Amino acid sequence: MKLVIAEKPSVAMSLAAVLGATERKDGYLEGSGYLVSWCVGHLLELAQPEAYKEQYAKWRYEDLPILPENWKYEVPKDKKKQLALLCRLMKDKRVDSVVCATDAGREGELIFRLVYEYAGCNKPMERLWISSMEDAAIREGFDHLRPGSDYDKLYDAAVCRAGADWLIGINATRLFSVLYGVTLNVGRVMSPTLALLVQRESDIESFISRPFYVPEITCGGFTASGEKMTERSEAEKIRMDCDHNSAFVRSAEKQVKTIQPPRLYDLTTLQRECNRIYGYTAQQTLDYVQSLYEKKLATYPRTDSQYLTKDMQATAASLILWLRDNMPFGKGCAGEPDIDRVTDDSKVTDHHAIIPTVEIARTDLSELPSGERDVLTLLAVRLLCATTQANRFEAVTAMLDCQGYTFTAKGKTILQSGWKEVERIHRMSIRQSETEHRENEDAALPVLKEGQTFEAVSASLREGKTSPPKHYTEDTLLSAMETAGAEDMPEDAERKGLGTPATRAATLEKLVSAGFVQRKKKQLIPTEKGKNLIAVLPDNIKSPILTAEWESMLKQVEHGELSATSFMDQIADMSRTLVKEHTTPEERFADLFPSSKGTAHEAVGVCPRCGAPVFEGKKGFFCGNRECSFALWKDNRFFSSKKKSITKSVAAALLKEGRISMSGLYSEKTGRTYDAEVILDDTGGKYVNFKLEFPVKKGGVNERSKNL
Repeated sequence: MKLVIAEKPSVAMSLAAVLGATERKDGYLEGSGYLVSWCVGHLLELAQPEAYKEQYAKWRYEDLPILPENWKYEVPKDKKKQLALLCRLMKDKRVDSVVCATDAGREGELIFRLVYEYAGCNKPMERLWISSMEDAAIREGFDHLRPGSDYDKLYDAAVCRAGADWLIGINATRLFSVLYGVTLNVGRVMSPTLALLVQRESDIESFISRPFYVPEITCGGFTASGEKMTERSEAEKIRMDCDHNSAFVRSAEKQVKTIQPPRLYDLTTLQRECNRIYGYTAQQTLDYVQSLYEKKLATYPRTDSQYLTKDMQATAASLILWLRDNMPFGKGCAGEPDIDRVTDDSKVTDHHAIIPTVEIARTDLSELPSGERDVLTLLAVRLLCATTQANRFEAVTAMLDCQGYTFTAKGKTILQSGWKEVERIHRMSIRQSETEHRENEDAALPVLKEGQTFEAVSASLREGKTSPPKHYTEDTLLSAMETAGAEDMPEDAERKGLGTPATRAATLEKLVSAGFVQRKKKQLIPTEKGKNLIAVLPDNIKSPILTAEWESMLKQVEHGELSATSFMDQIADMSRTLVKEHTTPEERFADLFPSSKGTAHEAVGVCPRCGAPVFEGKKGFFCGNRECSFALWKDNRFFSSKKKSITKSVAAALLKEGRISMSGLYSEKTGRTYDAEVILDDTGGKYVNFKLEFPVKKGGVNERSKNL
């Protein structure tokens, strides 16, 4: 009997239905020689630092860098039951082999392998590797299961990726948080992505808009433009010289140009397009297309390829014909579909481009949620565009002379609409205006001949201002992430840029949830917190070049071209160097984090709740972790009632020892003073609690407590 483990219940149900495992059990299905169960995402996660040493629960410079020799994992409380079930099923005597049926990628491999190793399973392992959840694809996949060992290097790369993120995230976050007295989250991919946003914001803020002037002449039903000028007086002189005078055509050049159809979608280009057209975030698009995949309506989404393999040609051809006949935008197609244009086995690694499946022909699209319907429609449009005729047009560039000045007019005439007709019909269906799409396109010019003369032209002056760079949207930021550092990478590097198509959406969401970036409509704007973080980080941490190199190296690990040990050694060395080179906060950044002024390693103590450093402020002593509410207020009712206050030395003692001996405490009842120990009794509530402990008398310990 085979045990099949999927990544989530919905996928397991689909697999079980095809395999005939229809008998429902608690946490799995059974039947036809199969047990089919599932993970619930990651059942095992990398443990926190304190799992290695108790002292790591505190955030201290002297403990850095934290470099585990052997990785430890922990089980989220809500997933213990399912993990225990999978362990039991793997040990079931009826099971003679285990099938990894998690998502066919790096992360899916990690999810399964960690469970397999945790269970101590040594039964033969096989791998289901499919790009579609259609019944036929599932059957074919199970007919051609691959040995699990074929994917050992993929697992190595996944472990390296997780380990690298942990090492940089933990060490850099703790290092700069301790130095500056606030929590500064640092990420291997997140930080350079944030740096792109901060740099763009700086470029916008420093941009100085300058006016410009363009003299123009209108004649024969078209307008020709002169050179852009910075001085109004010079442009005005040209206008006055030309107005009501004659102009002649010095030259009229024609050139036939071709715009080839676009490629099919990989995940990043799909996310960009959905953001541009519909305003969907990268995460929303991923969620929609993942749901379509699980509903058997789209192929596997987490791909970085824009091509199909040859074995897909027949399926793609039949799908294209159906789309042409049944979708409104299909009538925009002309000629035989060119499947060869989108086919290239050499440019497909793990998964081919994202396309609809033939299930679309049996689906009422109106019953789908609007987001899923939009994405599926876009996939269909792109498949038709990519396989239909090229767009061809005749471009005309005319040069006119008027009073010795040169003016240029450009226009074009469509010779073959090709794929742009499909796009136009779809665009109109979603009420995207022609004006919006054609704002930068040239209209057709009348027939112009060299030497042709126009009398009494009308001259005018067009005014404008130079524009700053535009804020990033998710569309343009995803593009920037994809190409970041590419110019410094070898041309033959297989993977460049920040992150992978599968992880970029999560990176953007982390930046927003951490308060480093905010969304304003489609724009992504770095917050002051985000700007401050990038200001203090060293160049190598926020540089896209280094992270792009890491992504390329992870691909080498996956291919067996680089050992996992070598990769992790480089990450560990970088962590050591980072700590060694940053021992104190830089004075130039002190104003960004007031609590860090003159406090390099001068934290009053360590927060009893989260282990972050506690620093002195004007009104009290506060945890450097902004997400933690711990505070010792100087104006404190418990201490003021005893005519005492929480000084720096008092706070330090309470944080270090949990108590402090104090004399001269005032009693409101008796008006006398007494000696006692004040004990920090923090329960994690809104306010901190204190107790009084008195010297032992004949009757034993006399203890009183009072809450704030």
